[in-house]
Amino acid sequence: MNKNLKIAITAALEAGKEILEIYHSDDFEVELKGDNSPLTKADLASHNVIMSHLSKTDIPVLSEEGKSIPYTSRKDWKQLWIVDPIDGTKEFIKRNGEFTVNIALIENQKTVIGVIYVPALGDLYFSTSHIGSYKISVNLKDYDVDDLMDQASKLPLERKDRTFTVVASRSHMSSETEAYVTEMREKHGDVKLISKGSSLKLCMVAEGQADCYPRFAPTMEWDTAAGQAICEHAGFEVIDWSTKERMLYNRQELLNKWFLVMK
Repeated sequence: MNKNLKIAITAALEAGKEILEIYHSDDFEVELKGDNSPLTKADLASHNVIMSHLSKTDIPVLSEEGKSIPYTSRKDWKQLWIVDPIDGTKEFIKRNGEFTVNIALIENQKTVIGVIYVPALGDLYFSTSHIGSYKISVNLKDYDVDDLMDQASKLPLERKDRTFTVVASRSHMSSETEAYVTEMREKHGDVKLISKGSSLKLCMVAEGQADCYPRFAPTMEWDTAAGQAICEHAGFEVIDWSTKERMLYNRQELLNKWFLVMK
């Protein structure tokens, strides 16, 4: 197994242990960051666990909960990890289970490794540009990362219901997204709309449960990098809505433009 992939998987699973311990406890203080987005003790605990593992790779890390790194310092990085210790903190606070740990390796602005762990569900998604994308359910009390590759299912999976399915944000549904869904109904007839939080939307497309994911609302690089890797390595595209090209990373502006995920 790819050494960096193994480290990233271990980091995500061990972060998941810390997150679940806090998730199931009463120690649930919520702070507001400078942009008014929520921050919990679990975000910071997850960040620290992930950093302890990724530090073994000597590859720089851009994390939502890490210190701000100016573009002048990172613009010449050929490789970097992009991390969201908890994607979907609002979903974490609501305790609806729709939050993830996102870890991606970027080379020359493109996604080469993606790892997403869903602590509340136990689902692990992982991918590289060489092996493709996979999903497996993990028992955190007893797992062996080396065995995961043999046991995981390659994505996309077979889907019985062929109704055209659009997945959209639970917390950020926009009028533009609603207009897009209307357009798909005109094109495909019956359209199923599913709302999900966090990077689970990208995972649903990669898994084959949804046909597309239009995102016409703000996201940051750490929200999408791991999911883009898993989608791309499963044969899907993540397209910048304005350029109509593949979405790239480690940009000067970390705020993503609108994008569309589809076959």
